[in-house]
Amino acid sequence: MIQLAQAGKRFGPKLLFEGVDWLITPQDRIGLVGANGTGKSTLLKVIGGLEQLDMGECNLMKGLTVGYLPQDGMSLSGRTVFDECLNVFAGVHEMEREMEELAHQIGVLDSTSEEYAAVADRYHQLQSEFQHSDGYLLESHVGTVLTGLGFQKEDWTRRTEEFSGGWQMRIALAKLLLQKPNILLLDEPTNHLDLEARNWLEEYLKNYPNAFVLISHDRYFLNVTVDRTAEIWNKKITVYRGGYEKFLSQKAERLEQLKAAQRNQQERVEALEAFINRFRAQATKAKQVQSRIKELEKIERIELPPEEKTIHFTFPQPKPSGRIVAEFNDVAKSYGEKHVFSGARFTIERGDRIALVGHNGAGKSTLIKLLTGDEPLTAGEYKLGHNVEVDYFAQDQYKVLPTESAILDDLHSQAPRRTETELRNILGSFLFSEDDVFKKIGVLSGGERNRYALARMLLSPSNFLLLDEPTNHLDMRAKDVLLEALSTFTGTVVFVSHDRYFIDKVATRVFEIEGGQVTVYPGNYEDYLWRKAGGASPVVAETAKADNTTAAPAAAKPQKKMNPIKLQKLQDRVAEIEKALARVEAEAAELAGMIGKKPSDASRLAVDLGGMRARIAELEAEWEVAASELEAAQS
Repeated sequence: MIQLAQAGKRFGPKLLFEGVDWLITPQDRIGLVGANGTGKSTLLKVIGGLEQLDMGECNLMKGLTVGYLPQDGMSLSGRTVFDECLNVFAGVHEMEREMEELAHQIGVLDSTSEEYAAVADRYHQLQSEFQHSDGYLLESHVGTVLTGLGFQKEDWTRRTEEFSGGWQMRIALAKLLLQKPNILLLDEPTNHLDLEARNWLEEYLKNYPNAFVLISHDRYFLNVTVDRTAEIWNKKITVYRGGYEKFLSQKAERLEQLKAAQRNQQERVEALEAFINRFRAQATKAKQVQSRIKELEKIERIELPPEEKTIHFTFPQPKPSGRIVAEFNDVAKSYGEKHVFSGARFTIERGDRIALVGHNGAGKSTLIKLLTGDEPLTAGEYKLGHNVEVDYFAQDQYKVLPTESAILDDLHSQAPRRTETELRNILGSFLFSEDDVFKKIGVLSGGERNRYALARMLLSPSNFLLLDEPTNHLDMRAKDVLLEALSTFTGTVVFVSHDRYFIDKVATRVFEIEGGQVTVYPGNYEDYLWRKAGGASPVVAETAKADNTTAAPAAAKPQKKMNPIKLQKLQDRVAEIEKALARVEAEAAELAGMIGKKPSDASRLAVDLGGMRARIAELEAEWEVAASELEAAQS
């Protein structure tokens, strides 16, 4: 369908790739991966006919239809959202108009004439094509796609120019999906989608009848949508079978095989050279020596690709807060007539990693702003716990950065004890390398400044982090750095992210904001989906306890007075657990700090840390039971 032959492309003086031979066949589902700057987007443009190769050829099958979605920059105007999407079926609409004209002619022509027969034949031909094109279902298809991508029905009649850039990209994506070209080329299609829209797009692509090539920094999305992964690395393209996780394992296996082959080759080279050097002067061995010289000359030396840098980074651990970090009691929030949510009741405890989920506009960012304390409540009560220090990363965090400072200088002012090498490694993991570190913050794009703001926060975090879409504008390498940092962080985190893999790896609880309510689910995003599907009740113990306090009391039973000796035992038990918990938490914090200082022992230390965290969870569960018994006894 599409064939690249000895393809090569430069970007200015930089060679992106060369000597590429690649065949894309119908129904191929390909994820295109590689480090930033390797040429992924450029290659998509070459396939889409938007850019030319500098070397080699790109041949497309005759009559092939190609649909291309860039990362951003689409701007639509002049029609309503619904009409803009319907417009992709201009050919089908033209067919429908001709059918109407033919139907009119059939009504007035003599049914016995030759002209009538010709018009009737043409009408039946068009009718068959119209049905094959789902002509009678076009509006239904448009509604399905728009709903899936997050457009409410009232949005369908709004004009496209009323929408922001992110929503404009959703409209452009909707048009491509409705067109169903022979090959879809999607450059980071999930950038502007919330989780619900991503989930819908995953299912849509699973059932897409034709081929697609997509670029994405979302591991989960790649794993569930593609069956091949093409990597641009070392100026070549290598195609692997399977999604992103399978690609990683196959790449590691291939590298080990290459290393083994190189070792075997080197052993043979050394043996040949030893024989040649030993018998070169002996006339009786001249024939054998010449034979080995020829063999040596024919050997094509195996070269290993340069190793990718592995970056390890950990948060400086903050001072511990109290056990209760934050509490909401019947909190409501409205903006004038717009009601966001009400009756929100929950407790955030030290060490929680809470993901906020819900469709765009449901109130995730609003809830985070309320937790900062800067946004006023409409009703209810918000309590911040003992020794809690709040740090907030907003979607537009870049607006508070010093624009006249150079990146490296500003970062050094935040962490004067870090070496320049350490700071450069941190910046490199967030895609700032070489001379980029000397750029003034003011000249960076919005996405670049947000990336830098996140790196800056990681150097001196507070013990209660509120992160609003921290994964935006990060590639997989930078997300892995953030994941590793959060895995050893001993503080508390509340975050919004549209990256399914990131949420699954980080979250210990999920707060869903939907329909003006906040519902708490234990576990990560997979657990949340399971419970939503009917696996178990979402309501956690704290909500149940709150509900019990407001329920109508049952007939009171006379209660026996607690034995004072037993009461004292309960008090001692609670104190004992609290002391053990404080000790294990301190040891975990110390161990977490060691991981960053000893990268060679990181795997072993991480296992030990996991064991400590499991012990902390056990102690916390014991403390809850003992404290509840003590509270009941004292009352």
